[in-house]
Amino acid sequence: MPTLLWFRRDLRLHDLPAALEAAKGDGADGDVLACFVMDPRLHQSSGQRRLRYLYDALTDLRAVLDGRLLVITGRPEDRIPDLANRIGATSVHVSEDFTPFGVRRDTAVREALAAIGDGIPLEASGSPYLVSPGRVTKDDGTPYKVFSPFFTAWKQHGWRTPAKTGPKTASWIDPSSVKGVTNEEIPTVDAEIDIPAGETAARKAWKKFIADRVAGYADDRNRPDVDGISRMSAHLKFGAIHPRTMAADLGSGEGAQAYLRELAFRDFYAGVLNEWPHSVWWNWNRSFDAIEVDEGPEAEKRFETWKAGRTGFPIVDAGMRQLSESGFMHNRVRMITASFLVKDLHLPWQWGARWFLDQLVDGDMANNQHGWQWTAGCGTDAAPFFRVFNPNTQGDKFDPEGAYVRQWVPEYGTDDYPEPMVDHKAERLEALRRYEQIR
Repeated sequence: MPTLLWFRRDLRLHDLPAALEAAKGDGADGDVLACFVMDPRLHQSSGQRRLRYLYDALTDLRAVLDGRLLVITGRPEDRIPDLANRIGATSVHVSEDFTPFGVRRDTAVREALAAIGDGIPLEASGSPYLVSPGRVTKDDGTPYKVFSPFFTAWKQHGWRTPAKTGPKTASWIDPSSVKGVTNEEIPTVDAEIDIPAGETAARKAWKKFIADRVAGYADDRNRPDVDGISRMSAHLKFGAIHPRTMAADLGSGEGAQAYLRELAFRDFYAGVLNEWPHSVWWNWNRSFDAIEVDEGPEAEKRFETWKAGRTGFPIVDAGMRQLSESGFMHNRVRMITASFLVKDLHLPWQWGARWFLDQLVDGDMANNQHGWQWTAGCGTDAAPFFRVFNPNTQGDKFDPEGAYVRQWVPEYGTDDYPEPMVDHKAERLEALRRYEQIR
């Protein structure tokens, strides 16, 4: 009997536990139908660049499967049960999703599958993380709120070796043999992204990083003016590569261990979102609900200036233009631009988080939302609110020769470049005044 493998945030064939389970599921004979459901809700909420990556990654996956990837559109709770019923599937297999939206979607699908005949199980195997949310807890079973002790416990917990899967793991069913279902063309979108998408590109990029740059990562990762980062975040977001595959290649060197720590942060924030789903758009620390923020026409005007990279602060403007032109921003600069929005312009962090999600190729709900809350001081293990980045000092430290600024703000130093839109020293004091009101 066949099984159904439903791809979501796992657009790969290597190191995919769900594929292994689908091929050997209860009553299965190795025949697996691979499918992806174009959920209109996700497409309405995704930025154009993320859609471009998604479509390109699906195209790559379909090519590696020699065309044997079924793509359909609709609500998963309707399409997955219908598809499973049509092929007589004994089970449906997925990688577990821990986002609030994913949990709700999978609950609906599981209930719909249970209503078919004697019930078809939705089997979750693996997840997008090295250690899935909820598995690393304090001794009393409660979740960690601070990263450092989580990191220690996370390393002690460990993780499995990569699953041995690939294009030949299963006997893939030809979608054309499924009666009453049309295999759709993968859409295209008119949006530029600056990295190739999909598993083939992800594996190639990771090998190059390991060979050329991981040794210097600990020193170079904070420098936007040098080519010292991996650019793997979008590949991880869409599951084109699993962090377990990456961890297996990391040795004990300083750069490798610094990179492993970043993978731990990814797991930490996924756990925070899973435990406190309200934190996707609300302050994790609810005492910050009372902090004074600016809203209204003047605030919106300042927000547009920030988005356009016309603030008059070079490192901020360089980051915002890199974002709008490429769909990526260096992580150090993400912190600088976020601090400027929240503490110099006194605008809600949610405004910036929403703009980042719209623009970023790697826009990930857990990482993005909690990265913003770290800067705003209202999240778990957050930077103290009184830590206000001085954008000029940050630029001098992390872009000392101005190469990053010159790349993205070519008019800097000319009469075409705007004067600073605010007095940083005065706005820092104003930010601290507002913070004192809620202490």
